[in-house]
Amino acid sequence: MNIIGVSGTNGSGKDTLGEILANDFGWFFVSVTDILRAEVKKRGLPPERKYTSQVSAEWRRESGLGVLIDKAAETYEALGKQYSGLVISSLRNPGEADEVHKLGGRVVWVDADPKIRYARVESRARGPEDHKTYEQFLEEEQDEMHHYGTDETALNMAAVKAKTDIFIANNSSDIEEFKQTAKKALNL
Repeated sequence: MNIIGVSGTNGSGKDTLGEILANDFGWFFVSVTDILRAEVKKRGLPPERKYTSQVSAEWRRESGLGVLIDKAAETYEALGKQYSGLVISSLRNPGEADEVHKLGGRVVWVDADPKIRYARVESRARGPEDHKTYEQFLEEEQDEMHHYGTDETALNMAAVKAKTDIFIANNSSDIEEFKQTAKKALNL
């Protein structure tokens, strides 16, 4: 299976990279965040980070740390051979990176300057959770990056970053520049 798992900081361009691979290169794009938001909505909860994090941890406890990757791969395989590959964003647990590697794929980390990322998150404002101060934005990121403790099912972005194969910087507002950077980094 031709598979890329995408991780990175909030507002860095993870989904944009997935959309580029889908639209320009014929890949099937799955956002695990969208899968989690749909489940949270199904449960009658607001689509907030704390609830998507809870659901993802619950699923990992029930079905293994790579469950979100497995769900995306099952969907992809059911579609047959109509796509060039599978791109999955947003990996937030090291077990997801391990599962991508187990399937023969690569893990990509996308990042950008924090002020640029904050402006992106504010401009897209998907919901009330996206409206926060810059300090809150940074604090939330640190919590997701460095979740230490005994619960291996929790978010741990730093551990995902440590398992990354390819790093891409996305500090530009020019989508064409990001496409070229991604194309070069991924050898497309």
